[in-house]
Amino acid sequence: MNKIRTTILVKVNPTEDPEKVKRSVQNVFPTLDFKRIPQKRGYLLTTEVYGKAGLSKLYDLLRRERILDAARATLFKGTDGNKITFYLNKQVAYVGHVSFCEPVGESSLGPIKVDISCDDAKELIDWLAPRSI
Repeated sequence: MNKIRTTILVKVNPTEDPEKVKRSVQNVFPTLDFKRIPQKRGYLLTTEVYGKAGLSKLYDLLRRERILDAARATLFKGTDGNKITFYLNKQVAYVGHVSFCEPVGESSLGPIKVDISCDDAKELIDWLAPRSI
């Protein structure tokens, strides 16, 4: 499992503090470099992290929160070939926790979208969220 690229995309609404949105992402992923993509209302922030090191905070949070089984189910549900897509609640991430959500409706300010491309999705999920039983 040598090639892992994680792309994170999050909308910054006109009413939101961009620094708080960045902090939401940084509480889950070790990243500093963001690119801005203008939108009609607000803009998108995007960033990439690489390798297992880029997933280390998420790895630790899943264990701290004791949600390995829920995470595992969500990750497998979002798997398409060697790509895994899932969404995190932006407000929950801001306070240093992890809560998976749907792309629309569950996170009032919009979710954090996470796309992971890797050589072997099952192997990555087994590492990130192993069966707890």
